[in-house]
Amino acid sequence: MPQLRPLDPNFPITRQLAVAASPAVLVNVFTVDAADVDALLKAWESDALWMKQQPGFISTQLHRAIGDSYVFMNYAVWESVDHFRQAFTNPTFQSALAAYPESAVISPHLFQKMTVANLCVA
Repeated sequence: MPQLRPLDPNFPITRQLAVAASPAVLVNVFTVDAADVDALLKAWESDALWMKQQPGFISTQLHRAIGDSYVFMNYAVWESVDHFRQAFTNPTFQSALAAYPESAVISPHLFQKMTVANLCVA
């Protein structure tokens, strides 16, 4: 079973799930031992295919760190935190976490787009 480690220990994913926000962006950082990369990718692909079928799912993109790093980052867009919460807390998804290698550390966090004058539009 992988270890869940919050990006922000003061506001972990379990607390974020109670916030009403639309849309919501999940950023999930994975670290894994080199020997477990294939197992991580297989587990992530299975989860992503399942999430893709859930209400409110918009898109996902997996990224791999450059160089000799075994860090991966998933960026997924959901219609709302409520939609993500329904998928994330679903027993089918929760039981699928056991497929991740023991060396995996998973750090999920929810975000919203921001408006920054002359740079970013929410």
